[in-house]
Amino acid sequence: MRLRSGDRSTVDMAAVRVALAAVEDPELHLPLADAGMLGEVEAARDGTVRVTVRLTTPACPLKETLVRDVTAAVGAVAGVRRVEVRFAAMSEGDRMALAARLRGGRETDHPFGPRSSTQVYAVASGKGGVGKSTVTANLAVALAAAGKRVGVLDADVWGYSMPHLFGVRRAPVALKGLMLPVEAHGVALMSVGFFVDDEEPVVWRGPMLHKAIEQFLGDVHWGEPDVLLIDLPPGTGDVTISLLELVPDAQLVAVTTPQPAARTVAERVGRMALDARMPIAGVVENMSTLVCGSCHASTPLFGSGGGQQLADTVGAPLLGQVPLDVAVREGGDAGTPVVLAAPGSPAARELSRMAAGLPVVRRSLVGRPLPLSVV
Repeated sequence: MRLRSGDRSTVDMAAVRVALAAVEDPELHLPLADAGMLGEVEAARDGTVRVTVRLTTPACPLKETLVRDVTAAVGAVAGVRRVEVRFAAMSEGDRMALAARLRGGRETDHPFGPRSSTQVYAVASGKGGVGKSTVTANLAVALAAAGKRVGVLDADVWGYSMPHLFGVRRAPVALKGLMLPVEAHGVALMSVGFFVDDEEPVVWRGPMLHKAIEQFLGDVHWGEPDVLLIDLPPGTGDVTISLLELVPDAQLVAVTTPQPAARTVAERVGRMALDARMPIAGVVENMSTLVCGSCHASTPLFGSGGGQQLADTVGAPLLGQVPLDVAVREGGDAGTPVVLAAPGSPAARELSRMAAGLPVVRRSLVGRPLPLSVV
């Protein structure tokens, strides 16, 4: 790629390496040199600089991003007239060293324990069809757009939908027992949907579900996200129970519609959280009203008051009321959540407002074992 014209000039290799030090791998979010991915860097007399990038896997899906970023960084150095990016594979030893570094000395425990600074929100509902996953996806994208580092764990194993809602469908990169989350719209994603075909049913039972959630928490390089959203399956089954055991500091966000049938079953999830002393961040009332696309009038298609009643029952705030908006459906079908696809729509504005005001609720210390130290 021709970057600039002019006379021959000597390339300052020290300046080239300084420029490369700012280039990060788009999945690891580490400088290429720190990740062991930077190979030979050579300069020819005509101002051509050749950079070798060593990939964690030959099938790296983000080669084009690496070419763009390396070319932009090196091409800005005085005297560089052309940049060529070549690819090679990391050695097994380098892959093992990188995996060990990413784990940070952890063996099996996940990084979201009591000492973690990540705010974990478990998004739940009593029944399916209330828009729980759509709310999760849009909250995540809105938080990412606000500058937060965000991850989404799709724990709805049987009804996974995050790959579709985010418009991505590729297997995560595996690195010596450590998986790299798939990134889309600025959000790090992990879902069982990345490992199976759309038409393939997931027929896992209790022990397999627990192990899957355990691996998605501990064997994925989440980095240090500011927020992790966990999309739970509807109800109070095995996955929800496993989450309470594995991430006791998670905060519940309950999603319901105004309809009594949805609110009543959502109360069971709230009561389970209260019994387990799980903090409840709040309630989201989805499909609160139907917004007319022509006159913009609102109609309470599914009744009214269900979200507030649920919030009163579980003693938590009503975080917001998201209208039934055609833009939400269109964004979900296209793989671009509505807060990005149609940020001015009524639903997008409400979802963005909720994301900006998500409360932080700490778990009570009552009944919780505390570490002791002898002085």
